[in-house]
Amino acid sequence: MKFSMERAALLRAVAQAQSVVERRNTIPILANVLIEAEGENVTFRATDLDIEVLDRAVAQVEKAGGTTVSAVTLHEIVRKLPDGALVTLAADPGSGRLSVSAGRSHFSLATLPKEDFPVMATSEYDCNFSAKAEVLRRLFDKSKFAISTEETRYYLNGVYMHVADTADGKSLRCVATDGHRLARIDAPLPSGAEEMPGVIVPRKTVGELRKLLDQDDMDIAVSVSETKVRFATPDITLTSKVIDGTFPDYTRVIPSGNTRQLEVDATEFAKAVDRVATVSSERSRAVKMQLDEDRLILSVNAPDSGAAEEELAVAYGDERLEIGFNAKYLLEIASQVDRENAVFLFNSSGDPTLMREGGDESAVYVVMPMRV
Repeated sequence: MKFSMERAALLRAVAQAQSVVERRNTIPILANVLIEAEGENVTFRATDLDIEVLDRAVAQVEKAGGTTVSAVTLHEIVRKLPDGALVTLAADPGSGRLSVSAGRSHFSLATLPKEDFPVMATSEYDCNFSAKAEVLRRLFDKSKFAISTEETRYYLNGVYMHVADTADGKSLRCVATDGHRLARIDAPLPSGAEEMPGVIVPRKTVGELRKLLDQDDMDIAVSVSETKVRFATPDITLTSKVIDGTFPDYTRVIPSGNTRQLEVDATEFAKAVDRVATVSSERSRAVKMQLDEDRLILSVNAPDSGAAEEELAVAYGDERLEIGFNAKYLLEIASQVDRENAVFLFNSSGDPTLMREGGDESAVYVVMPMRV
């Protein structure tokens, strides 16, 4: 195998591969990227046995063939080469080495046989549809902060993507929760997605998927089965196993009877929470909200480090309310708001609080209060 390609294109392909490989694996070949050159294209494939990414790139192929080499090492080499360099990769089956050359730089890397590389089995997908990158980015970006990191509740370690019934018909919905906060985001249902089975997309897959979604108007081909999900652009295909578990009935924790409404400038609110939380102890990071007519006082009282208080002008017309929240959760939810105002709906100091973006009900967030 021998081919040449421009450094930027090679770096992009290798960067995606090296982020998928498992750093702490016990199977040496899982640290490698499978490189195959044929015709005018080179493919780069990496896997951790749960996720597989396949990146295609155009190259000047002199000799077809394939090999596997350390993804992290190759990425580091290419990253450190000068911009605009033409990089030549040549595999020598006899010596089991891959040579990487650019200008006056030459590297010789150990390889493993491509026949030993595990390729994820192809499967039949129950549902195939296409969605704009912008739509998928909003669904996953706005929900991923609420993914649980508790390994014991593994079925919460991802984003639940499914078809949901709403007042306007069916929607494509993403939900994530860790038991303390919840995010529920809706988008118009793409054509062909009506029969999609509900799947839990793992946290790592959500992170890798984000790299495919930078160009707003790009169409992403989505394929879903009971066990796998695949997202594909013309150049990159990301295939992942889904979490084998049942996502809980999240509708039961979304309050419907909260009537006390607070409307506040989302940016100013986030900045104020961040300022007063500076003095709170890292363990609890509790912020108290005191609500009076058109007035919100945010305060923190940490006996070991100090106290802070800040007042904000808000729109609030209900009876006085005092309620406490984890500052980190408040900040994360407030940072999701794209519109100017965040609308909070309260019931009492002990009940879950609902938050949405202005009058838009396609994005709904729930956060549990804490004692202060």
